[in-house]
Amino acid sequence: MKKLFGYLKPYKLYITAAVFLIFLQCLTQLLLPDLMARMVDIGIVGGDISYIYTMGVYMLVVTVFSMIFSIAAGYFTSKTSAGFAKLLRKDLFDKTDSFSLEEFDKFGTSTLVTRTTNDVNQLQNVIMMMLRVVVVAPLTFLGSILLMMNKDITLSLVVLAVIPLLILFVYVVSRQIIPAVQEMQRKLDSVSRILRERLTGVRVIRAFNKEEAATRQYEAANDDLTAVSLKVNRIAAVLFPGMLFLMNLATIAVLWVGSFRIESANFTVGDMMAFIQYVTMIMMSVVMISIIFVILPRAKVSADRILEVLNTEQTVLDPENEAEFVFTVDENQPAVEFKNVSFRYSDSDKMILKHISFSINRGETAAVIGGTGSGKTSLVSLIPRFYDVADGAVYVDGFDIRDIKQADLRRRIGFVPQTAVLFSGTIADNLRYGKDDATEEEIWKALEIAQASEFVENMEEGIYSYISQGGTNVSGGQKQRLTIARAIVKKPEIYIFDDNFSALDYKTDANLRSALQSEIKDAAVLIVAQRVATIRNVSKIIVLDNGEIAGIGTDTELMANCEVYRQIVASQNGSAEAAE
Repeated sequence: MKKLFGYLKPYKLYITAAVFLIFLQCLTQLLLPDLMARMVDIGIVGGDISYIYTMGVYMLVVTVFSMIFSIAAGYFTSKTSAGFAKLLRKDLFDKTDSFSLEEFDKFGTSTLVTRTTNDVNQLQNVIMMMLRVVVVAPLTFLGSILLMMNKDITLSLVVLAVIPLLILFVYVVSRQIIPAVQEMQRKLDSVSRILRERLTGVRVIRAFNKEEAATRQYEAANDDLTAVSLKVNRIAAVLFPGMLFLMNLATIAVLWVGSFRIESANFTVGDMMAFIQYVTMIMMSVVMISIIFVILPRAKVSADRILEVLNTEQTVLDPENEAEFVFTVDENQPAVEFKNVSFRYSDSDKMILKHISFSINRGETAAVIGGTGSGKTSLVSLIPRFYDVADGAVYVDGFDIRDIKQADLRRRIGFVPQTAVLFSGTIADNLRYGKDDATEEEIWKALEIAQASEFVENMEEGIYSYISQGGTNVSGGQKQRLTIARAIVKKPEIYIFDDNFSALDYKTDANLRSALQSEIKDAAVLIVAQRVATIRNVSKIIVLDNGEIAGIGTDTELMANCEVYRQIVASQNGSAEAAE
């Protein structure tokens, strides 16, 4: 928690101002019961009308000042809590932005969104309330007790006898509510995850008529969340009626004992009214503290979840040398080289890739092919360091990629992911993810190579046509071509295409590859492929089988000596072609 309190340091001046103003507000509020007591005893009981008017004006002035102090304090507490949340959200975003895919796999997207939004908002509200309550409650509590004792010690002891019962009651209830709140937060994460899957997978769900099953799954998670929420609310519901009962008990005791004090002429009616107001202020102070006990468990859960993200150690780190890495290109070194690479995901003991060794030179196009789950995507994800190898090393231009800053490494790579991803914005904005200062001419050239220029020209505003979130206003093939164009406009030294041509028809695929040849002739290209027919003419084909290399060579060489490759060809083109 100390780490989170550090986010309040830039707002020390605001906090000081807020505390001072709240202190003044408390003083003005504590004056009112005494002014009212004088008005009753001298003005009303004594029949002095002018005194009533005078004290009324005093009370009005004190009330106005109290309101001004309260509004000003509210301004500073709001500025502090909002600034705290802003800094915390920024650090959370920066932290998640620096995560490798391994950390994203560990947390999951939905929970990271919840932690960055809901959990931060929870802490923001607590900070704002704490700044007021932590000052108001103790000052009001102590001030009321001192002023009560100044009027009548015996009656004060009656009130003080009830306070330990109140504190004990709040403590017992808060002990019950903390684990329930923690469970509620876990259930909320589950609902968020299921809802996100339901919305992103709506096409698949409808295609397989699984709306009812998806609805049942969501309703079950929602029912679990509701049950836990009701439990929390039931516990919280006991708190306030219980406290109100004890407050009323204290008030009745004051009235009963106070009536005897008035009869003995040691106590006035005005004192009695002031006493009741002080009792109310004391009890309200305890109520404010109890509210903190209710919201603190939720805040603690949120704080723990946020700290879990902030304290997560990254598995993929830049080298200690922060200077920009300068590549000294050696033409005798492969552009990309795997040396005895093995890889597994952090949450699994099973090696996904085992003892992988191959190289790709500049001007070469290599393809990776294999069955489902053979490790193709995992392999190409190692080159831009989305993950780190478990054993062995990956080299770019003869340098171990772990010795290169991630930004410098990825500047040389044009990566087209398996699932086409577009961002809300114009087509030009999306392509400039590849190159910030890309000119219109460069963008149109990349679109032409990617076979996307025709449909972009037909759009109303050309490259400035708007792409909706997730690219939902373009087809799958169009989306894929735009992501390919984004890599082309970057003009990298290494291209990685992760099964990007499967969404294209054969004619578009052939035209794209033909146009691409002249653009990438000096670059190293690695293609993950499903169709053998599309990679027959590449420089080398790497065949994966259960995470191991089953063969490397040209199509002709593999047909002659690689059984796994022959089986793949047979499954796609028929046994007759495989036998040739």
